[in-house]
Amino acid sequence: MALAESLPSGMPKFQNRMGWAKTYLSKAGLLETVSRGSYRITKRGSDVLASAPLSIDNHYLWQFEEFKVFKARSGRKEGGGDASLAREEIATPEELLEAGYKQLRGTLAADLLQQVKNGSPAFFERLVVELLVSMGYGGTREDAGQVLGKSGDGGIDGIINEDRLGLDVIYLQAKKWEGDVGRPEIQKFVGALAGHKANKGVFLTTSGYSKEARAYASQVNSKIVLIDGQMLADLMIDYGLGVATVTSYEIKRVDSDYFVDN
Repeated sequence: MALAESLPSGMPKFQNRMGWAKTYLSKAGLLETVSRGSYRITKRGSDVLASAPLSIDNHYLWQFEEFKVFKARSGRKEGGGDASLAREEIATPEELLEAGYKQLRGTLAADLLQQVKNGSPAFFERLVVELLVSMGYGGTREDAGQVLGKSGDGGIDGIINEDRLGLDVIYLQAKKWEGDVGRPEIQKFVGALAGHKANKGVFLTTSGYSKEARAYASQVNSKIVLIDGQMLADLMIDYGLGVATVTSYEIKRVDSDYFVDN
C-alpha cells in the first residue's frame, strides 16, 4: 500500500489503517491510552511481541475475549469464529463502507443508463438539457430548452449558454446509440462547430467512443468534451437527476477536546 493512496472519500488509507490498528489493539488489550495521542504497550502486548507471531490481524486478535466482545457490539454475530475471520478480507470499516458504496453506485449507474436507453430520442434531448442546467450551464431550463434541436445544422443538436449571462455558448450533439461513436461523427461535429465559428462543444452518447474518435477529439483546436454512457450515468447521480435518496449515513468520531479538562 503506497503512502499516497487514498480512499474514495479522500481520506489517506495509511492514516485510516493506522487509526483502526490502534483501536483493534486497544480493544484486544495490547495497547492502552496514556493521554490524548499517546499510547503504550501493555503486559499482554509485550507477551504477544515476545511470542513473535507471524502477523497480528483480526484472526489473531480473536483469541482475546475483549476483542470478541468488541466485535459483537460492532455488529459481528456470535459464532462467527476463527473460520469467519479467516475468510474476511483485511479492511477497515471505512474501506468496507466505501466498497459497498462503490458496488451500489455501480449498480445504480447501470440501471440509470438502461432507463435512458429505453427512452425516446426526445427524452434524451430533454435529459441532456436538464443535466447541463443542473451542472450550472444555460441559466434556466426554459431558456436552455428553447434552443435544443432548433439549429437545423448537421452535426449540431443544440446550443446552450456556458454561463447565466450568455457570454459564451456551447454546441451540443446527443446520440442515443448502442455501438461506439466513431471518428467520422466527431469530424462532422468539429466541422459544424467551425461553420459557426465556435470552439466549444459537448458530444454526448449512451454508448461509447472508439479510440480513433477520442484521439481525434484530443487533437483538434476546438475544445471538445466527450461524454459516454458511463460518464453520463455518473453525472446524473452526482447532480441528482433521475435518482432519489433512499437513506444516508453520517460517520462520527469521538471529539477528544470535549473530554479535556480546562
